Amino acid sequence: MEIGIFTIGDVTTDPTTGTTPTEHERIKSTLRIAQKAEEVGFDVFATGEHHNPPFVAPADPPVLLSHIAATTERLRLSTATTLITTNDPVRIAEDYSYLQHLSDGRVSLMMGRGNTGPVYPWFGKDIRQGIPLAIENYNLLHRLWREKNIDWEGNLRTPLNGFTVTPFPLDEVPPFVWHGSIRSPEIAEQAAYYGDGFFHNNIFWPASHTARMVKLYRQRYEYYGHGRADQAFVGLGGQVFMAKNSQDAVKQFRPYFDNAPVYGHGPSLEDFTAQTPLTVGSPQQVIERYLSMRDWAGDYQRLMFLIDHAGLPTDTVLEQMDIFGAEVLPVLRKEMDVLRSADVPDAPTHEWLVERHRAGLDPVAGGSPESRAFQDRTARAERESAESASTGAASSAGGAR
Repeated sequence: MEIGIFTIGDVTTDPTTGTTPTEHERIKSTLRIAQKAEEVGFDVFATGEHHNPPFVAPADPPVLLSHIAATTERLRLSTATTLITTNDPVRIAEDYSYLQHLSDGRVSLMMGRGNTGPVYPWFGKDIRQGIPLAIENYNLLHRLWREKNIDWEGNLRTPLNGFTVTPFPLDEVPPFVWHGSIRSPEIAEQAAYYGDGFFHNNIFWPASHTARMVKLYRQRYEYYGHGRADQAFVGLGGQVFMAKNSQDAVKQFRPYFDNAPVYGHGPSLEDFTAQTPLTVGSPQQVIERYLSMRDWAGDYQRLMFLIDHAGLPTDTVLEQMDIFGAEVLPVLRKEMDVLRSADVPDAPTHEWLVERHRAGLDPVAGGSPESRAFQDRTARAERESAESASTGAASSAGGAR
């Protein structure tokens, strides 16, 4: 079980003091939070990718994560969103391959389309091409990290001729990729097609919706022959605010909830916590809530918490992380490991990926010959060939008359 925190790097006024951090202060606090994550025992730190106020810290994930890599030893590093639609796949391939080398393999990515419509024209893209961009760009990125001297041509960027990424991935094994989506079944399908992970950032969504998306991904993962449905790689999001006494947690967090841009002026705190994973209460309530997610999501390998948002002071965030490290992380890990079947994999590490690669067990995009997907494609091709031959024979007979 891999448990981490992710940031959206928002610069938000603290509603209890009226204080607004500067961009510089917010960026520096993000570094403190990442270093604290390693100190208290989190497995991974992830940053989103945004290019607009008030989201400051995640503007350049490779730079941020490279700095964190240099100041930590074991903490795994990840993106919470890499904009596969508006970033060029060649740039992504080289930036994160470089980071992979610098961090000695402590890096993974979560691909996504983002939730800011104007980002498309800012980077010269058309939002109406969002899904096609995500599919084509990732197809190219997948090849760039596995092949050299690539000849490639698509519909949405210029061709490549004889191109090789430099540096090539560490040990010739790419970083593990999670495909993040909230609403799009096409992205769950894409994750399953390649045998990658699927991350549903369900922090604003009811369990019923998330369960449907996860089930779709699991079914398609098995269809493509990468393993049983319950062996697929699933990641989920989380939000909490804790105090020893649950009433104190609610009292402390309420002004932040009521005034934050992402929450405020919508459902009440009580309604929101009832309908989404947001848990405001004691550490024990947090443990019980997130263990129960296994009941409808199955065994999942990555759990990422958002805790440094809504104007919360950095010192408060660090206090929350101390509570996590002392009271929540050990219990969640122990209980999830006990419940998980022995043949259901844990979250992939670089070492695990290298071992899988050297054993010749890398997933085959679209399915190996043993998969149901391959068999269906073969049967479909045979039918189409027979229909074509029949049509040709009929045409020839008609001409002979």
